[in-house]
Amino acid sequence: MPRIAYVNGRYVTHSNAMVHIEDRGYQFADGVYEVCEIRHGYIVDLTRHLNRLDRSLGALRIAWPMSREALTQVIRQTLRRNRVRNGLFYMQVTRGVARRDHVFPAEGTLPSLVITAKSTDPSIIAKKNATGVKAITVPDNRWDRVDIKSVGLLPNAMARQQAKEAGAQEAIYVDAEGMVKEGAATNVWMVDRDGTLITRPAEHGILRGITRTTLIDVGAKLGLTIEERAFSVAEMLAAREVFITAATSICFPVVSIDGQSIANGHPGSISQKIREAFFDVAEKIAI
Repeated sequence: MPRIAYVNGRYVTHSNAMVHIEDRGYQFADGVYEVCEIRHGYIVDLTRHLNRLDRSLGALRIAWPMSREALTQVIRQTLRRNRVRNGLFYMQVTRGVARRDHVFPAEGTLPSLVITAKSTDPSIIAKKNATGVKAITVPDNRWDRVDIKSVGLLPNAMARQQAKEAGAQEAIYVDAEGMVKEGAATNVWMVDRDGTLITRPAEHGILRGITRTTLIDVGAKLGLTIEERAFSVAEMLAAREVFITAATSICFPVVSIDGQSIANGHPGSISQKIREAFFDVAEKIAI
């Protein structure tokens, strides 16, 4: 069965899915996106993803492509047409198609909307959780508004490639003061020797991950102490556990950073407990 995409009002096969060459997402990275997990036929944390989409669109002064209710139905229809039970959907909204000019196009220009969906193999995620992943640290060279989920991801792509060439799976951004910010596509957490969960505050300088937000709820349900504060690379390397969170992976334990083992070099128990409890706490909306 061919994969189906939604592109500006039409459901089309991937081979026929196209956007205009003067779409501002293509020419200026003038757009935002969301990625959402599908598990056991449920959309996970959709309300929070749409709330963040609203915030990103507002920050860039891009109009909603349709009502929130209509968008939810298009998402569901795209997932149904692709028969996704476990996987994800990707949604991208750009400022639309207009003659190339740095300034915004005329008022009334319609935003562009693309939604794709695909199934994933849960066993691949399970294997990474069992063995853990490796990471490297890199200087943060991104623009200041990383709190907006923009499609302008070239620095992130370069960082991920650097990680791959180093035999790692994630690159962790570090600011000029040597403090941990976030991963190229994840939020970063550590567990100190007292068992406290620590992650950088999301007011500025990192993206407020949806999985990160739900994980705070999970931690509270499990009775864990959670601190939102900055922490250094040295503190991270000395931690009891380090893990990274994202919508498509929930919580991957990090067992090595810059070639140095974290604790005993194996996944820790707290990240496992969080991962096992996550789906029970997260919002679930049936496809």
